[in-house]
Amino acid sequence: MDRVAWIETQLRAALAPAHLVIADESAQHAGHAGAASGGGHFRVLIVAEAFRNQSPVARQRAVYAALGDAMRSTIHALALRTLTPEEWEKHCG
Repeated sequence: MDRVAWIETQLRAALAPAHLVIADESAQHAGHAGAASGGGHFRVLIVAEAFRNQSPVARQRAVYAALGDAMRSTIHALALRTLTPEEWEKHCG
């Protein structure tokens, strides 16, 4: 399973998102120190009811928890946009 598919599986299982987009930006960081060790760079947009009444930091922690040890190995950088369904509708819908 590739890294994007693995990230998607983990986030869907843990947070049941209504909308999820994952972009692998690793190629844009070729030669970067983190990329040299095999860690990838990813951008994630995740819309989940689970984020209701959570601060941005709590939302990030929930995503990091869902990805577990990968945050210290196969994922070097993770750019997150975490929204509730209402925030998604207001800003992007």
